[in-house]
Amino acid sequence: MGVSLSYGLLGGLAIALLVAAVTDTRRRQIDNGLNLAIALCAPLFWWAQGLGLVDIGWQLGVAVGAFAVLTGLFAVGAMGGGDVKLLTALALWIKPLWFAHLLIVMALAGGILTVVLAFWHIARRQREKLAIPYGIAIAIAGLWILAADYLPQLSAGGAAG
Repeated sequence: MGVSLSYGLLGGLAIALLVAAVTDTRRRQIDNGLNLAIALCAPLFWWAQGLGLVDIGWQLGVAVGAFAVLTGLFAVGAMGGGDVKLLTALALWIKPLWFAHLLIVMALAGGILTVVLAFWHIARRQREKLAIPYGIAIAIAGLWILAADYLPQLSAGGAAG
């Protein structure tokens, strides 16, 4: 039951990440309700994964740390508020080491996205400030971690159980 529930919750998270990427692309906004839903489903995922209090403490600690650092980036204009909330909500789901991997993949995807959009912006001779929908990079990184780290772990756990 735990593996099936975990798969279902991870599927829901994947859909939420895709929705975040689409809304950020279209409106340059990631809805608070979506971020809240992601955060509120994390305890159910902890339960399905059988996390103990120490592991839950680590998840909460990483989320609080991520929020503190990312809020600083928001304050200096380096990151949008929806991006901060989405990454903080993801920190509740992703194991601490894997969250570090997520940040690396996000930075790489965001760099590529920025270069592509900058060339597109220049080619179209647009004069307004270039706005990068970083929700795309966050979603790519989140989906990468789900596929590379969680699905193999669940498959191994499901085969053993």
